[in-house]
Amino acid sequence: MNTAAFIRWLQQSRAIQSTETSKRIIRFQHGSDYRHFLRQLSQDNSFRPLQKFVSPLPIIRGISCLLPETAVLDTFKGRVWMEKDCLISVSPSAQKAQALDNGMPWGVQQIKAPQAWGITTGHRVKVGVIDTGVDFNHPDLRHSLLRGINLLNRSKMPYDDNGHGTHIAGTIAASNGMHGMIGVAPRALIAPVKAFDHNGSAFVSDIILGIEWCVRNGMDVINMSFGMKTRSKALLGAVNNAYNSGVIIVASSGNDGKLRSVDYPARYPQTISVGATNRMRRVAPFSNRGTYIDIYAPGEKITSAWLRGNYNEMSGTSMATSHVSGAIALLLSLYPHLSPGEIKQIMRRSMQPLRSGKTRRTVGELDVIRMLQAAEKL
Repeated sequence: MNTAAFIRWLQQSRAIQSTETSKRIIRFQHGSDYRHFLRQLSQDNSFRPLQKFVSPLPIIRGISCLLPETAVLDTFKGRVWMEKDCLISVSPSAQKAQALDNGMPWGVQQIKAPQAWGITTGHRVKVGVIDTGVDFNHPDLRHSLLRGINLLNRSKMPYDDNGHGTHIAGTIAASNGMHGMIGVAPRALIAPVKAFDHNGSAFVSDIILGIEWCVRNGMDVINMSFGMKTRSKALLGAVNNAYNSGVIIVASSGNDGKLRSVDYPARYPQTISVGATNRMRRVAPFSNRGTYIDIYAPGEKITSAWLRGNYNEMSGTSMATSHVSGAIALLLSLYPHLSPGEIKQIMRRSMQPLRSGKTRRTVGELDVIRMLQAAEKL
């Protein structure tokens, strides 16, 4: 492929005086073309000004950049693919400030995590939480946090300016049982990957960079408590790469109450797709359900950590997802060599039946004790 011609096409496209522009992701079919493109971009002085508009996405051999809506890639068909860099949101949910009852949220109890702490607490299993960041000063999280990364501003720590990421981190690995709350895997380590802004929005390209960071930095699990309706081949490429590297991705199915549909990336078979239940072990009314769901977990009225050392109650498949990520940390602490495929198999074999005639019998609720027993037999 003539990469110099492709760079000139980028330059010319950017020069078009168009009012309508949008972020795009462009992927190269061949690694050699991609590497040649990056080399030329950095070495040829006439291409230098373009550098600040192009963000490399190495995990998918791609880039993201702002282009006019009218830009088309006809000349390079088959060698490069272009798609819209869509906005993606953490699933919004009703929330209210909440005092902590007894330090043990009901969901952590319902999945039987405390009964497992005699043999596993998730010690040193690393969970990358791609979200809004985390409250580093929260007393319940202080001992559970790695440095992580802020993809929106690399010079800053991934501080949470929304709350969602802190809530997710609390359910996975809070460890202040004496005075605060305790999460599913209190000795697991959370690496906050801030890809979402204060509104809870991120571009697909930021998620891809987040997945790449998690793979490169040796995360065992990636928690993805967000979703989008449209399919992205670029995101699938990143998910595939993580899966093939042995990283388990846990993703929320979405809060539309749909019977036969779930959000992406939960819909990809390489992820563990999570639906939400309530205290009655029934599927929560807001949760998506159906054949794409791998497992259900508590997701209704979940109290967890919040900004400025507080607590908040939230509902959503996001909350269910964090219970599953914590449970996988408990499992990996005992059996570190399990592959993503084996973990999905173990979860499917060990689920607790749901209390509802309408849901498929083959899918049930997370049960940590049954999960550990199934792992022994594998």
